Amino acid sequence: MRPSFTIGIEEEYQTIDPVTRDLRSHIDTEIIEKGKTQLHEAVKPEMHQSVVEVGTGICRDIGEAREEVRKLRCAIIGLARENGLKLGASGTHPFADWRAQGIYPDARYHTIVEDMATVARGNLIFGLHVHIGVEDRETAIHLMNAARYFVPHLLALSANSPFWLGMDTGLKSYRCKVFDKFPRTNIPDYFPSWGEYQNFVDLLVKTNCIDNAKKIWWDIRPHPNFPTLEFRCCDIPMRLDETIALAALIQATVAKLYKLHEANQGFRLYRRALIMENKWRASRYGLEGKLIDFGRKIEVPMRDLVEEYLAFVDDVVDELGSRDAVNGIRKIVEMGNGADRQLRVFKETGDLIKVVDYIVEETESSVHDQSAQHTV
Repeated sequence: MRPSFTIGIEEEYQTIDPVTRDLRSHIDTEIIEKGKTQLHEAVKPEMHQSVVEVGTGICRDIGEAREEVRKLRCAIIGLARENGLKLGASGTHPFADWRAQGIYPDARYHTIVEDMATVARGNLIFGLHVHIGVEDRETAIHLMNAARYFVPHLLALSANSPFWLGMDTGLKSYRCKVFDKFPRTNIPDYFPSWGEYQNFVDLLVKTNCIDNAKKIWWDIRPHPNFPTLEFRCCDIPMRLDETIALAALIQATVAKLYKLHEANQGFRLYRRALIMENKWRASRYGLEGKLIDFGRKIEVPMRDLVEEYLAFVDDVVDELGSRDAVNGIRKIVEMGNGADRQLRVFKETGDLIKVVDYIVEETESSVHDQSAQHTV
């Protein structure tokens, strides 16, 4: 059965005090309550009280996804403003201290904190998750095996978390290193079949490692409840158009890998340990570094690899109606990813408050930028 390649997008935002520019809890505001009234199940709290998550419905194409994300961002920015808060989109907050942040009063989150203690409390990070419709589970596993290779590329493009606890970490995506502390994260192993994957999940449940497959938090996974392949590797970008470009590239990647799979051509599979080498480089250097081409056994500048990547998916983007959106990847390369731009502001001002102001400005202005609605 041919996959639908539908798109679902989830974004996690920061609620920010407009005076201190620190994170501030939204728990005493009406953001979640009014958000659910206006947007129904599209908005929900996350584990920390200064995180708001929104999610689109099932979108048929990237144009529909763009409009849904724009509406969601507009609505949450407005609700935050009504409640004396600002909204920011960045993988980490430049100087907030996780020790000062409260946990949302929900039994599920308190169970996670009880289970993982400080590791859970310290997980004050903000991501972008993209779901692509792949209804056949056997197909989903084969596509996941191949798509693992592209996780470092997507991370390098989305990297938007250079600061942690007021420090320049030296990494373009520190968010992924914070999340590394959780179990069952990072690049998944190769699974020869859906049955092998299900046996793995069943073993973890039987031995009380997990109570359900939602606690497998890999960078890419078959979603346990939806017929989708979920990409969880990206930092949340500041700008709407960056989110859409990344989602379009992810959709095109799955579609291209399926095209090869359907033709029995496949895609060369690499060991998890090798892909992890590239993920480290992506988190450390972002677009400024080099990844390894394991087939040719050479290092290649990430910016050159972006063009190779876009050429790889080029023959599916017109069918998907996503050429303009995918071309937005080149704009990320031209402007720099979010981390590059945050660091630029810090280098110019030496002031992390100014960095927060920049994050908020980019988050808000991109939603109202007419070009973001039509051309990415």
